[in-house]
Amino acid sequence: QVQLVESGGGLVQAGGSLRLSCATSGFRFSAEPMSWFRQAPGAERDLVAFITSTSGFTKYADSVKGRFTISRDNAKNILYLQMNDLKPEDTAVYYCEITYWGRQYWGQGTQVTVSS
Repeated sequence: QVQLVESGGGLVQAGGSLRLSCATSGFRFSAEPMSWFRQAPGAERDLVAFITSTSGFTKYADSVKGRFTISRDNAKNILYLQMNDLKPEDTAVYYCEITYWGRQYWGQGTQVTVSS
């Protein structure tokens, strides 16, 4: 069964950095594209970053381009999101996501709070 477990969130001042991790199991991680989403209070869950199975292609939301980097370690089955120059508007719960056999799977999320 697909399992996604996010970690690495926390409270950080504006301009700071965090690295999120998503430990995965239950599927062949190295064969699947993965994504990070985020959801602020009262808002929809939005795509932040996407990466193909071999890391050959990545895509970012305009709001995080140049500040966030998605990466993966296919040997360890872990997805990462390096977040630099954080802004208060980055405050949200961050989720890793996979669409597998037509179904979306999410982790429990990790809270990121950026103070001004």
